[in-house]
Amino acid sequence: MGLLRKFSAIASFSLATLALSTPSFAVDDDDYSPIEASSVSEQTIVPQQISRELNRPIQVGVFVGVPSIYVRQKNEELHITASRSKLRIKQKGKRQQTSERRVFKPTDGCIVIATDKASLHKACYEGEFVITASGNKLNAINVIDIEKYLRGVVPYEIGRLDESKFEALKAQAVAARTYAYKHFGSRKAQGFDVYADTRDQVYKGIHSVSDVTDKAVRETEGVVMTYNGEFITAYYHSTCGGETEGVVTWGRPNHPYLQNKPDLRPDGTPWCKESNYTEWTREFDESELRDLFQINAKEAKANVPSFSSIHAMNILDTLKSGRIHTLEITTNNGKFTAKADKIRWLFKRGGTILPSSFFRIHRNGDQWILKGKGFGHGVGLCQMGARARAQAGQSYIQILTHYYPGITLEKFTR
Repeated sequence: MGLLRKFSAIASFSLATLALSTPSFAVDDDDYSPIEASSVSEQTIVPQQISRELNRPIQVGVFVGVPSIYVRQKNEELHITASRSKLRIKQKGKRQQTSERRVFKPTDGCIVIATDKASLHKACYEGEFVITASGNKLNAINVIDIEKYLRGVVPYEIGRLDESKFEALKAQAVAARTYAYKHFGSRKAQGFDVYADTRDQVYKGIHSVSDVTDKAVRETEGVVMTYNGEFITAYYHSTCGGETEGVVTWGRPNHPYLQNKPDLRPDGTPWCKESNYTEWTREFDESELRDLFQINAKEAKANVPSFSSIHAMNILDTLKSGRIHTLEITTNNGKFTAKADKIRWLFKRGGTILPSSFFRIHRNGDQWILKGKGFGHGVGLCQMGARARAQAGQSYIQILTHYYPGITLEKFTR
């Protein structure tokens, strides 16, 4: 059965913060035959007529549940708040307006919209915005053609790269487009398809677009990745540290195209070695950890007891990549565990989680030292690896078929 007949809405999961459920190590390898990068070319991309369900603008939750929104149009500034599920629209020199909803269309090529005045100078969005109220909070949904949406995703997700890394930009565009189509309808109850932040993909309009990022979107227009006739779940991350991981890190059965895989250059070093996070160190005082573990217990899904001292931190088992699967902490009042990617939240301080779950632990008196590698969950495309591969001469197809083995590339036409 083809992709367009099998389309269905899929529940959305954050690229960075998937909740960990009960671990499962089942892997469905039926009919799994990885495609070698050298066997795929532009000529093997399968043309597809886009389905009616997908042939519409994407709806992006840019501002969701915010107290205030500013809109600037034709040198006039509007300040929008909400009260009792009604919009309150203030404009200098005019009486306040009340409305159920308000639709803004672009002037001078885009819509200038932000949650504070200071951010208006770097806020520029194509498409149109639908603003509604829920109680005393506002929702601003950007309704936009998916190719224009990607203009505002690619530079924020992988960076504004130069021509030497152009193929990495193209790989990112295909991954982001696939992720977006996969999640069409997934947040229907909330009135949009995807969030504009790390709960889905970072999207900030066209303020930071460049000729090169636009060219990457344009030259891959309509190209998506599928497996067995369905969109793949195109996860990606910053730095894998030389070894990618499967979705088992979130306690889910691995997909054939999302598996643990070495990501090393011919000389044995990681493709992502230019990243600042190829290796990293974090140090914690025991008194600090005592507080952090209590504060972060809920987010880390750990049953942390009240305790005054840490006796030991032991890695009970690891995933295939070497990332920690089960971390056991022994205290003066019993033991508790944290699992896989959620371990990063256990050590969160100052609002920042650990770069990865790919680390080892050393103790020096009252100091606990974590030495690790990688940044992000490690699943799917390694963005820093893709950048290096592109600079080394690999095509975006070679890059994608390395990080997502077994995929089919399809191209939507409208």
